[in-house]
Amino acid sequence: METARSRQQAASGAFAAFARFALCGGGVGLASSFAVAALASSVPWALANALVTVVSTLLATELHARFTFGAGGRATWRQHVQSAGSAAAAYAVTCAAMVVLHQLVAAPGAVVEQVVYLSASALAGVARFVVLRLVVFARHRSQTAGAAVAARPVRPATAAHASASAEVAALCRAA
Repeated sequence: METARSRQQAASGAFAAFARFALCGGGVGLASSFAVAALASSVPWALANALVTVVSTLLATELHARFTFGAGGRATWRQHVQSAGSAAAAYAVTCAAMVVLHQLVAAPGAVVEQVVYLSASALAGVARFVVLRLVVFARHRSQTAGAAVAARPVRPATAAHASASAEVAALCRAA
């Protein structure tokens, strides 16, 4: 029963984190797509995408640290570097999608480019969510939990405590 409840809470937490990720990351991603389109009118598209990716990754990592994954504060340098690694992979996915589009369509319109870019970004975003949740911000949660456990004083086991533990164990087996 306890296992089912903890699984349900974990699934609920993952869903809520994904909703916050989609809101924060999706908002930054949507703004980035327009920034790339605007900047690409004056510089090559790949350079525009790289510049916007750097700025949006810094912003999104801060948002994810503060709101999405419950770190509660600013992102650390380690988290920024790890997030940048996942952003580099997302950059490669969006660039590859645009190269394929331009190989298939000689002169795609702006709407088609936006659809392809946003679709590739969404696909890469799901992968980024998994990486950020399981790698980048997971250690922060476990370090915080470990620090809280370590901060509690260790008390010696007493006979009363041992018998109470045995009674609880017996009740658990009976249930």
